Amino acid sequence: MPLGMEFGDLAGGDDGAAAKRYSVTMEPQALSLSVDGAEPVSGLWQTPTQPRACLVLAHGAGAGMTHKSMAAIADGLAERGVATLRYQFPYMERGSKRVDPPPIAHAAVRSAVAEAARRAGGAPLFAGGKSFGGRMTSQAQALAPLDGVRGLIFFAFPLHPAGKPSDARAAHLSAVAIPMLFLQGSKDQLADLGLLQRTIAGLQGRASLERIDEADHAFHVPAKTGRKDADVLAGILDTAADWMLAH
Repeated sequence: MPLGMEFGDLAGGDDGAAAKRYSVTMEPQALSLSVDGAEPVSGLWQTPTQPRACLVLAHGAGAGMTHKSMAAIADGLAERGVATLRYQFPYMERGSKRVDPPPIAHAAVRSAVAEAARRAGGAPLFAGGKSFGGRMTSQAQALAPLDGVRGLIFFAFPLHPAGKPSDARAAHLSAVAIPMLFLQGSKDQLADLGLLQRTIAGLQGRASLERIDEADHAFHVPAKTGRKDADVLAGILDTAADWMLAH
């Protein structure tokens, strides 16, 4: 949906992010972030006129912040009153396929969170991302709380490699003391749903799961479901925005 389009109230009253859409007046604004131990990286700040929340949004392992899926998330959240700060991890910035070691990735997360806090104008601050980016964010939070962050949102948490079910990658989540939202496809090959549900159950009420039936790791659903990927994403973003506004 084009930036600058007006979004009127939708059916359902005034409660919840799904009930309103906002006028997006700002194109994504390019910025640069310094990262301890690495070269500076690029970022994109995108906000509605009066953001009600802000999400620091990290990309997945194989595609950077400008990938169409990342842009769609940022555009959709802006329509729902949520600002975003997308950013590159250093390996992606320099065009490498080898992901950064955790300390470098964590430093990038912290830099992005600090910059978003400066720009958010006091709006509630959240962090997370797609797949690898979400996991690096939760690892950083587990090691030392991200300043000002109220909760974490995972767009397809990568619980294990494809075909190798394990919950080892989730061990650090027990050290995360803030609320977490897992947005997960039921057919995600990188997250056995049973293992993920047991992991979430063990987090003592700090985490919740939004299951997307028939969706894979990229939130694609088969045509036989009668749903389109854009509709699936819209529902995911409604859930994410409402969750942020509730926390």
